[in-house]
Formats: sequence, structure tokens, C-alpha cells
Amino acid sequence: MMAVTPEERDLRALAEILHYHSGIVISPEKGSMVQSRLAKRLRAKGLNDYGSYVELIQSDAGRDELREMISALTTNVTHFFRENHHFEILRQQALPKLIEHARAGGRMRIWSAGSSDGQEAYSIAMVLHDLEPNAESLDIRILATDIDPRMISRGKAGLYDPHAIDSIPVKLRERYFIETNGGCQIDDCLRRLVTFKELNLHHDWPFHGPFDIIFCRNVVIYFAPDAQARLWRRFEEILKPEGWLFAGHSERVPLGLGSDLRPAGITAYRRAQSKNSSGAPSCH
Repeated sequence: MMAVTPEERDLRALAEILHYHSGIVISPEKGSMVQSRLAKRLRAKGLNDYGSYVELIQSDAGRDELREMISALTTNVTHFFRENHHFEILRQQALPKLIEHARAGGRMRIWSAGSSDGQEAYSIAMVLHDLEPNAESLDIRILATDIDPRMISRGKAGLYDPHAIDSIPVKLRERYFIETNGGCQIDDCLRRLVTFKELNLHHDWPFHGPFDIIFCRNVVIYFAPDAQARLWRRFEEILKPEGWLFAGHSERVPLGLGSDLRPAGITAYRRAQSKNSSGAPSCH
């Protein structure tokens, strides 16, 4: 099948469908990117033009293909210990008191939102386990979510190419990875700490928190401004008083106007202790 070029109306329709279902915004000049990422999907469905593809993903029969389209157009850029200053805050400021609380019988919940293939969630787990080797025996859980089911499957598998672990400190690399014929397998002690779930951030969340720490980095930047503001509010609402929120290097969380979030480092924020806070149902 020869490569076809999408019509302008098809690009508009694809952008509108993607925005409606995922909140992701694609600008008009991204036509070549859309074409390169969806050409394989057209071939897989035996379609000769993008107009037919638009019709398919809008139909009841195309629900599964709609998920494939969202996966294809989702940007998955990640690596272990990306923006390392956040993990230093985690190690030196956020986790010590939370671990002490967990050792005394308390709970700790951490959310990696937009976790891609799990490298962020496992980076968190490495810092946590390095500080508390008995983390598995405590009431500590890390939730890793992403809209792309393929990324969730990779995260659950915990198998990475050798070059992917180059950014991990040698001590942690030697402790938490096992070389196999298929690549580098992350240790089961970390896999048991992390639960992977497919989740569209713009839909209802099947949990109520509260979370002690939320990582949502380099995700919200792909959304429209109103969707960005709405998500930051939702993150704050599900964050514990004195909890931590980490954003991406190009993202700024809007403060003021009733927000309890306060700057706590480079693109790091902490929710103030609120007199009106009340305990919310736990996530499991």
C-alpha cells in the first residue's frame, strides 16, 4: 500500500478526536508527525485514506482502534532518574518522615501519573527501597498510571534495554537489576511495590487517595490551558496536607487563588497544612 497524505480536514478531525478523548492538543503543523505515527495503523486496518480511518475510530466497531490511535499519538519520553533534583528532594526531604510514619504503622501512597513504561515509578521505588529495605512489609504502595496500555504492559514486565539503565547510579543498578538474554530485568522487590493501571487523567479516577507524593511530570504540558488548570486542582485535592507534588521542568503549577500549594524546590510543590482537611478514603 502506497503512503497517503492526510487531508487537512482529516487532520482537524483527528486532532479534535484526540483532544476530546485524551485532552492532548496537536497543533496544525504536526501533520507529518500524525501521518508517520498513524501510517502503520492504516496498513493494519487495510485502509487507503485517513478519511476512512476517521470514520472507523468514530464508530462503535472502532473503539479498540481509538485506543490504538491514542497510544500511537501519545508522546512517551522518559528515562530513569529524569530531572534528578526531584529524587534528591525525595531522598533528603520527603521520604524520611514518611518512612518513619510507615514504620510506626502508618500508610504511604505515591502516585506516578503519566508513568510511561515505568522508569519514573521504579526510580521512586529504588530511592524508597534504598532508604527502607523492608518497604515491602510496610503499608507502602506506588501507583503508576498511563493512558497507553502498551506502556503499562512494559512497566509490569519491568524489562529494559541495557542502555536504558545507564542513567541509574551504579550502586542502584547493581542492586536492583538482573541481566537476562532479553535485557535488564528489574528486581521483584521493586515490582511488588508498584501497581500499574491504565488511566486517562481526564476521566474519573477510580480511587480517592489521599496521596503523600504525586509525580506528574512533562504530561500536563500537552494539554490545553483549561485542562491543565483543572488537572492541577484535582491533583491538589487528592494530595495530603503537607504532601508533595512534582511537575516537569517546562511546567508551572498555578499558585494562589485558593490553592494550598507552595513552592518547595525546582518545579516541586508542597501542600500546606489545611485546617479544613479531612481524611479521605484510602486507595489500594
